[in-house]
Amino acid sequence: MFAAISLFVLLSLPHPAIPDTPQKSFDGIARDADAARQADHLSDALKLYSDGVRLRPSWADGWWWLGSILYDQDRFSEAQAPFKRFIALSPKPAPAYAFLALCEYETQDYAQALHHFELWSNARSPGNGALLDVAGFHWALLLTRAGRFNEAFLLLAAKAKQRGATPVLTEAMGLASLRMAFLPEDYPPERRESVWLAGMAAVYNAQSEFRLSDAYAERLLSHYGQEPDVHYFRGILLRFQGSEDSAAEEFQKELQISPRHAPALTEWAASRLEAGHNSEALTLAKRALEIDPQSVRAHYILGRALLEAGSFHESAQELETAKRLAPESSRIRFALSNVYKRLGRKQDSEREKAAFLSLKDKGNVLAPLDDKLKAPRATERPQ
Repeated sequence: MFAAISLFVLLSLPHPAIPDTPQKSFDGIARDADAARQADHLSDALKLYSDGVRLRPSWADGWWWLGSILYDQDRFSEAQAPFKRFIALSPKPAPAYAFLALCEYETQDYAQALHHFELWSNARSPGNGALLDVAGFHWALLLTRAGRFNEAFLLLAAKAKQRGATPVLTEAMGLASLRMAFLPEDYPPERRESVWLAGMAAVYNAQSEFRLSDAYAERLLSHYGQEPDVHYFRGILLRFQGSEDSAAEEFQKELQISPRHAPALTEWAASRLEAGHNSEALTLAKRALEIDPQSVRAHYILGRALLEAGSFHESAQELETAKRLAPESSRIRFALSNVYKRLGRKQDSEREKAAFLSLKDKGNVLAPLDDKLKAPRATERPQ
């Protein structure tokens, strides 16, 4: 009873007044946060930006700089939430998608990273040069891991054309070339020589140094010619060089090793189409689709072969299927525009032509790869 009464009395006593301390306004916090960041006082800036977004959760700039500072400090897990908030608030969040994807890559959330790289690619205002370099490279790595080898190979080839045989790029190109669904740090060590040989052949081929490319490709064939995908890769290089008949021979050799190699059938069909052997292209593309009905490339090649054969309705069906599977492909939209024109569907043809013109330069999002692949600093706020 004594304890209870004493507590009641204690709670009833008047408390001494606590003097009011002036609270900073949001504008003051925002101003101080920017000043601290510009002075490179990043610990202070981090606290001030945190205070600012707590006071005003709709402050897009605050979320951007909060995520950026955390990213630059390699605090990738913590940086993700601010970037997501910025994306939700910003009318043009494209660069934030790339930084978010890079954070997810570092935390091994690869499926989400791939998704956000694709959102970044499909948006406009992709960011500064360093971001384009590094994000584009890591996107290609994830495309390889996901088994989307052709896309990865083409993205990396565009970089190799300007950057040359840097070790990281060579290794990445080797994995994509040999259709190995691994990240560079994960593939079996006993495959390192074949990956390196393929990568060097691919890099030099991208630079149109065909003599050097052929030398590495021949070394690859001599040591690993009985392994799957090696002859297929050699055929791809020859197609890049315009040697369609030689490429067709390599695709046939690949099919002797891997009879159900749908990409080899598809590229064999493509080589026959380019060489003017349309009936062969039709047969081969149909065989490829029997093995892999979801192959965008096979539907596209078959659609083009049917167009050349004058089978416009069937061509439209194949190209429409390809478009459904890959709506961002400018080549497919161009071919559809042509076949609709042949069918007298003027409005549809103009629509596809407009889509082609909108999409055809999208590959420029992937700028050349920085030699050292240093992570970009998020030093610019998206406009």
